[in-house]
Amino acid sequence: MPTRAEIVAFDDSPPPPGASAWVAGAAPGTGIEVSDPDPDWPRRYEDLAGRIRAALGWRALQVEHVGSTSVPGLPAKPIIDIDLTVADPDREEHYVPALEAIGFGLQIREPWWEGHRVLKTESPNSNLHVFGPDSPELVKHRIFRDWLRGNPGDRDLYAAAKRQAAAEANAGGEHVMQYNARKEQVIREIYHRAFVAAGLLDQ
Repeated sequence: MPTRAEIVAFDDSPPPPGASAWVAGAAPGTGIEVSDPDPDWPRRYEDLAGRIRAALGWRALQVEHVGSTSVPGLPAKPIIDIDLTVADPDREEHYVPALEAIGFGLQIREPWWEGHRVLKTESPNSNLHVFGPDSPELVKHRIFRDWLRGNPGDRDLYAAAKRQAAAEANAGGEHVMQYNARKEQVIREIYHRAFVAAGLLDQ
């Protein structure tokens, strides 16, 4: 279990010199689409989660619907974000081949950042984030999701930030990582309120 200090911290350090998070042939996409809320997103997640659990069996320690498509009423890129917890994300042989067999492809490998991997599939469109059981990100993602579900004001604030970031990123021909950076200030403001409410920060 991560410590309180680890949960509330944000790691902004760049990759090690000469390292790239993107596997060969993968790159961040452009043309950011933020769609109106779709009541079908939870069903798509359940379908994907069922496929992941069937493929990995007991090696899928936890599967969670996270990100904007997990928050009712929140506009989002029409991509289902899923957190997958495995015993050791660095041991790709334990989970990547099984996920590739059901249509996922490895896109991102960040062993320097909590062992993070991302696999993608297009049917339906999804990002599968892989972490180990001690990752603070797993806790952060659930806190953010649940806070937005329970606080419509911050949900609407985030929705506005997403739409503005998408418009500015598309106007500048930017990719999805730059779109994410444009949202960062608002995301961290919301996180701060959620951390204080949860007792993880005093103020």
